[in-house]
Amino acid sequence: MRIREAIPADWAAIWPFFAAIVRAGETYAYDADLDADAGRALWMEAPPGRTVVAVDDAGAVLGSAKMGPNRGGNGAHVATASFMVDPAAQGRGVGRALGEHAIAWATDAGYRAMQFNAVVETNTAAMALWRALGFEVLATVPEAFRHPERGLVGLHLMLRRL
Repeated sequence: MRIREAIPADWAAIWPFFAAIVRAGETYAYDADLDADAGRALWMEAPPGRTVVAVDDAGAVLGSAKMGPNRGGNGAHVATASFMVDPAAQGRGVGRALGEHAIAWATDAGYRAMQFNAVVETNTAAMALWRALGFEVLATVPEAFRHPERGLVGLHLMLRRL
């Protein structure tokens, strides 16, 4: 597996799993009826942010991550990132590779920390991965996310110092 900068043509490979994940409504607070253009505007970051893809040896996109400053101005020294892995590629280390890549990028870019603003508390796979990569839960906003099966659940604010 290799991680590289996303190019505009990658959106055609990202969109199917992006749309499926968003429509499932279990991990992202995006509108379920988002169209491809609106999804691209949310996911394909402009500088100083960036979007990357994880690809297999044949070049197939397995997952993607976007990263950049969490806020502008006086908050621009803290990074943030979001991740999506094609469900067909889950269990192959794609999320971990993208997470490690984002942490290394933020460290090299001089960010002081990486903050995740809204990790759904029922997303146990993501929670385990982020904890394994050194993130801690700073706070939980109770009932801030409407899960399609579990009802109202919390959103975690997570941080890793760099």
